[in-house]
Amino acid sequence: PINVKRTLHHAEKVRIAKAAAALIKDGETVILDSGTTTAELAKQIRKLEVHSINVITNALNIAALLADVPAVRLIMPGGILRPESNSLSGHMAEAALANLQADRLFLGADGLDPDRGVMTPHLPEAQLNAKMIEISRQVIVVADSSKLMRRNISLIARVEQLHVLITDTGANPDVVAELQRRGVEVRLA
Repeated sequence: PINVKRTLHHAEKVRIAKAAAALIKDGETVILDSGTTTAELAKQIRKLEVHSINVITNALNIAALLADVPAVRLIMPGGILRPESNSLSGHMAEAALANLQADRLFLGADGLDPDRGVMTPHLPEAQLNAKMIEISRQVIVVADSSKLMRRNISLIARVEQLHVLITDTGANPDVVAELQRRGVEVRLA
């Protein structure tokens, strides 16, 4: 459950979120996938000195964090609630994204294997994430190092679809090197 996950590797998630927030520019449209690291990113967005950004999210907790931020135009795609992750997914959510475009997607991950890609245990979320990738110019995975080399049942994206991974300094150097070899820019926070 999300209330347990948010306590795991918390310091790393905060550092990753700060590094991710530094990439957001005034006037951009960003997507924040559900997850505890992206929730930390939402907290950092609250502190950004921007005039206006659009934030698309499928996560209720992230929406609640950003709902009262004057510089944020919040867009929620709707869908069916998955209480364990506080996220909305399903065909309604996918359809809502069909006519949108984003500059950056900040994608959480339950697992990232350099040979396979980014994974999650929930198929409807994987399908929604695939749609998020499709409408985004840049895909940035935000995941602490405990997620590296972990596999799960549903593939969200192949490694070749990713542009940047922001993780912590505890990342296995061999995994980092393999991701870089496959074209992913890896930033250690």
